[in-house]
Amino acid sequence: MTMEFFQLVKASEKDIPIIRQIAMAAWPLAYCSILSSGQLEYMLSSMYSENTLCDQLCSGEQDFIIAYRSSQPIAFAGFGIINKDPLIYKLYKLYVLPAVQKTGAGRSLLQEIEAISINAGATQLILNVNRANAAINFYERQGFSIIESVDISIGQGFWMNDYVMGKTLHNRS
Repeated sequence: MTMEFFQLVKASEKDIPIIRQIAMAAWPLAYCSILSSGQLEYMLSSMYSENTLCDQLCSGEQDFIIAYRSSQPIAFAGFGIINKDPLIYKLYKLYVLPAVQKTGAGRSLLQEIEAISINAGATQLILNVNRANAAINFYERQGFSIIESVDISIGQGFWMNDYVMGKTLHNRS
């Protein structure tokens, strides 16, 4: 199977509308059978508002990378440092437009984030994924394993019922 070429670009504040557009298209499909419509709407409006994304991006809390195919934005990922000693990175977000899932865009973004993490000296990359999300299989194929199960209150009576997954990173030099 040949892997498509994707242009991966570090996002800036001007790219927030692109991130929001991809999230609004990908989230309903990814979570419609997992979350109630109320929780879906609540999480989208709180996690993907322009202000929230700007705070994450502008504060340096998260970096974002957008994947383009034929100059069209098709996926994004958000990641950042969660621990400095030892250095651990976290993948906070990874979403691909439904029409282009299974093309390698998600894998390309994940590989780029792993490379950035390794180059910075990180020893581990972690992420949270809903325990009912089919993406668990994708992450396992990429070398992640389940570390723990967590239930996180996110307000208004809603919970995130997640697995924390991790992957040990090895410097290839």
